Amino acid sequence: MIMDEQIENNNKKKSVWYKDIIGYLIIIVIVILIRTFIFTPAVVDGPSMEPTLKTKEWLVVLKFTKIKKNDVIVFKYNKKHLVKRVIGLPGDTIECIDGQIYINDKHFEDEFNIEDNSCTGKIILNDDEYFVLGDNREVSMDSRMIGPIKKDQILGTSNFRLFPIKKIGKFNKAKD
Repeated sequence: MIMDEQIENNNKKKSVWYKDIIGYLIIIVIVILIRTFIFTPAVVDGPSMEPTLKTKEWLVVLKFTKIKKNDVIVFKYNKKHLVKRVIGLPGDTIECIDGQIYINDKHFEDEFNIEDNSCTGKIILNDDEYFVLGDNREVSMDSRMIGPIKKDQILGTSNFRLFPIKKIGKFNKAKD
């Protein structure tokens, strides 16, 4: 009789152990699915988005959102993740004349704009291309240097800061 109770207790322990493992596996799969298809964190690296974002701030990147002008995006470039602001959408014509940027023949003005003599030429964006700039134009490596960003390089958009904790929440977007 004692032997039967010990066997039964061992079977119950094994059953509970398997249930725990299955629960943990389900949680892991859900986290992986969320990070793959819904959102993921990203870290700002460098001063190119100042004053909006600073180095080492953490962002929540929403995947598969419609990208609009002035959205802040995170994209892959040379095995790095860069954070920039979209100023040109697919089909737009971007032209640099005398250090000024024009989008579809209209002068591009925003709160971060500076005269930039490194920007020259005319680009017509393809159906899968975006023109991006850092908010700190003087130090930003962006579409002026590296060209348009392809849609498949883009990880997603962000307007929410996770860290530092005292600054958690939505960050300001440039004026439309």
